Amino acid sequence: MIVLTAICAAAFALIHLSIGRLHFVRVVPRNQWFSAAGGVAVAYVFLHILPELSALEGTLARGLGTDGESAEALVYVASLAGLVSFYGLERAAQASRERSRNRSGEDTVGRELFWIHIGSFGLYNLLIGYLLLHREESGLWPLVAYFTAMALHFVTNDFGLREDHKERYDGRGRWVLAAAVIGGWAIGAITTLPASAIGFMFAFLAGGIVLNVLKEELPEERQSRFWPFALGGAAYAALLVVT
Repeated sequence: MIVLTAICAAAFALIHLSIGRLHFVRVVPRNQWFSAAGGVAVAYVFLHILPELSALEGTLARGLGTDGESAEALVYVASLAGLVSFYGLERAAQASRERSRNRSGEDTVGRELFWIHIGSFGLYNLLIGYLLLHREESGLWPLVAYFTAMALHFVTNDFGLREDHKERYDGRGRWVLAAAVIGGWAIGAITTLPASAIGFMFAFLAGGIVLNVLKEELPEERQSRFWPFALGGAAYAALLVVT
């Protein structure tokens, strides 16, 4: 399994490094496959990650020395923290782009925010790479489901980051994110965190995925496509339910 997860980590890194060659992601109105990718990622959160978190409440309660109700609340607080954290990053990036447009006419995030933005997504990728080896549910099919959802999610994430940072993303940002996901896998290969820590990581990741997908699909200027988004989510949800 470790060889297979290493291949998955390498494929994640390749997505980051080659995103500039996927010309369809720049199309407005949004390419239907791109919107479908967002639907798949959201379906994975609601039908795979969140049910796993619910099942993990007993483990968290024992690990933290608390009752099940408190453990459940802490899990969803972690999910909310993931959503709020990445919403804050998105608002900061948009404010920086507006300042750049006003000062110089360039539609790009300012240099002062670049490393904060990329560093935060680097930690996000580190977590995704680590969870290749340490998800709550092991086995080949859960790995395939996780890889598929996260690979498509990376496509939507990279589109947004490339729009924000332009040449800086192509020059440095994509390399940082590629290295981060490989680094996360490497950490997972040599160490194992407690089950309660993994549960919180999953929860934080779930909130981040929801925000990062919806911020790419909801803005009016994206001209996103509802039916591909809905059908992508429904098809992937059906696959998770029947397998």
